[in-house]
Amino acid sequence: MGTYYFQKFEHRTPPSPLPHSPLREAVWQFLATIALTLGAWYILWRWTSSINTQALWFALPLVCAETCAYIGLILFAFNLWKVEDTPQQAPPRFIRECVRDEDALHSTERPVAVDVFFPTYNEDVELVRMGIRDAKALRYPHPIDINIYVLDDGRRDAMRCVAEEEQVHYITRTNNVGFKAGNLRHAMEQTSGDFIVICDADTRPFPTLLEHTLGYFRDPDVAWVQTPQWFFDLTEGVPLKEWMLRRFSYAGYLIGASIEAVCGTILIGHDRFVNDPRMFFDVIQRRRNWANASFCCGAGSIHRREAVMQAAMKTYADAIDGEIRRFIKDIHDEEIRHDLADAMRKELALETEVIPYKFHVSEDIYTSIVLHSYEGRRWKSIFHPQVESKMLSPQDLLSWTIQRFKYAGGSLDIFFHDNPIFRRSAMTLAQRTMYMATFYSYLSGVWNVIFLCSPIVYLFSEISPVQADTLEFAKHFLPFMLTTELAFLVGTWGIPSWQGMASYLSFFPINLRALWTVLRGEKIRFPVTPKDRQEGNFLHLVIPQLSIITLTALGLVYAGMRLYTGISHNYAGFIVNLFWGTINICAMSGIVAAALWKPPSE
Repeated sequence: MGTYYFQKFEHRTPPSPLPHSPLREAVWQFLATIALTLGAWYILWRWTSSINTQALWFALPLVCAETCAYIGLILFAFNLWKVEDTPQQAPPRFIRECVRDEDALHSTERPVAVDVFFPTYNEDVELVRMGIRDAKALRYPHPIDINIYVLDDGRRDAMRCVAEEEQVHYITRTNNVGFKAGNLRHAMEQTSGDFIVICDADTRPFPTLLEHTLGYFRDPDVAWVQTPQWFFDLTEGVPLKEWMLRRFSYAGYLIGASIEAVCGTILIGHDRFVNDPRMFFDVIQRRRNWANASFCCGAGSIHRREAVMQAAMKTYADAIDGEIRRFIKDIHDEEIRHDLADAMRKELALETEVIPYKFHVSEDIYTSIVLHSYEGRRWKSIFHPQVESKMLSPQDLLSWTIQRFKYAGGSLDIFFHDNPIFRRSAMTLAQRTMYMATFYSYLSGVWNVIFLCSPIVYLFSEISPVQADTLEFAKHFLPFMLTTELAFLVGTWGIPSWQGMASYLSFFPINLRALWTVLRGEKIRFPVTPKDRQEGNFLHLVIPQLSIITLTALGLVYAGMRLYTGISHNYAGFIVNLFWGTINICAMSGIVAAALWKPPSE
């Protein structure tokens, strides 16, 4: 087995779930209510009393962007409203403990059967071997039937040899139809476990995975359990005081140490690509439990086979009904419509395939939607807050871009072409709102680009989109902004928020490209995220962010010179846009630095 960059991080242990504080949650809910109320007051004032009617080309896009961002704020606040973890239960001894009472009467007292899937295509076979060996170390307090399967879409002899050497099952197929989803479907046809553990090629399950999660399935309506994804190879970073010492000698060290004494340890260069998923898993996903709206994220999830197959049958039936409706919609004779529908249904039943996992770039969230929407049975999802596996993160900007584009494009494709939010289904209002929060976040590139360009327009033209004096603007905006920042500081306590916000802003080119791709009707491809660092210069990937930085900086210099020479006297407008532009520059700088970053050894 070769040497890998991440082996020096093998000693790392995952963070514990954020401790739940009812008092802090109550404070968060109080502050969030105030912030949203002040936000409504601000947006109302913006539309009714502050639009610069002399520059509607500038004023209207900005106020629309502010309104869209406020709607997103409402959805995000709803998502974060409360923590309601599902109590962990003892692992079942027999499968009859995990089924409905009427089914338990016909079940034998046999052990639970679990299939562990490692779908792979072109990943390093030795990397997959590491995951297999960790899966072989899974422990359970009762007898259990565990089968490990390598699902090789690359049809590689080397991968087959690894499976044989590790004494696990090897499954391949003659084509790659459906990509990962098709790979999983093909494997389900040849396996029979009660539960299925989904791993990526780089997933390394911990020994506790099954004993900590199978107990949830004592509730016969639990369809899947999602565990947090933990990237153990994130760039480490250097403490601020040491970073300052290297650049500004002892005086810098004192300044850095003073800042860290107030704010705690600040790591420069930590998580260079903003891969840390704690905000998503420990906050966003975890707080969807109360609404039964935590969705599947693929790797690190455990599925009840019965639920997956029921989702497949529903998709199968919907596909047949949809094809029939499309064909007979222009036939007005009711008897002919009925007879033709019956004839077509029999024919289509033979021709249509049953697909356990939707053939889609986001097959995990798609399957979640199907099960949450199922009217015949109220399937439940559970987010288990404890980390039960480790994975590798993108180590270069190209890999990061591929992954983020896939997430954005897949979600937007569902939103525009098969949106579950507005159609009739068994989804509750809370579930629909949670899914809407997910889809809506990927539309943010539209208004974020307006927020990034607005200071540039003002600094070069001195045209203000707001028609109000400084005090009037401050009276409406500052209480809203400060209360919002304080509310989300409390609401996400324990998770650094600046990197998340910076990533949210700097994500705009990928978001817009994904949106344009979907609106043009192009299919989002199924690229495999590279597991090894890709070599090369990645500055071309951040040209839009570099442009924002450059134009904002030039605008600040230009506007500053106009003030200095007495050509302009609008100091208040300059200060507001200086603050705004500086935030934008700082937010864009992170991804530019990531494009230039190389490991210390290079």
